[in-house]
Amino acid sequence: MLARAGFDPQEALVCTMVLVAAAGSGISDREIGVMSGLVQTLPVFQDFSAARLDAATNAAVDLLREEDGLAHATRMIRAALEPRLRETAYALACEVIAADRMADQDSLRMLALVREALKLDPLVTAGIERAARARHQRA
Repeated sequence: MLARAGFDPQEALVCTMVLVAAAGSGISDREIGVMSGLVQTLPVFQDFSAARLDAATNAAVDLLREEDGLAHATRMIRAALEPRLRETAYALACEVIAADRMADQDSLRMLALVREALKLDPLVTAGIERAARARHQRA
């Protein structure tokens, strides 16, 4: 994957989730479960196999290990996604962070970096963030 010039849209969405999950102390089992569930249920991932999920996840992790890998990953994500899917990428990132219930500073910084890289409207991102918080509330 790293030999390629970029991602396809589904790989870019997976990479976005991996970026925010890897921030801080690494990817938790809960985050892996959320990412897997999103890939299995959302229409944007129709026909996206478990094998492709594993390959995209591994490629994203490898990319982050490269020198300047984070900047490279965000450029590739933005290039792969048309504007409407950039909002989807941000929503997926918020879901992964909300899954851990207590977002740490590293996760929030990564979310801000993703928000900036995708060049999303601040009102749109605020709505996406609030919706993710609402979905993960406990009674």
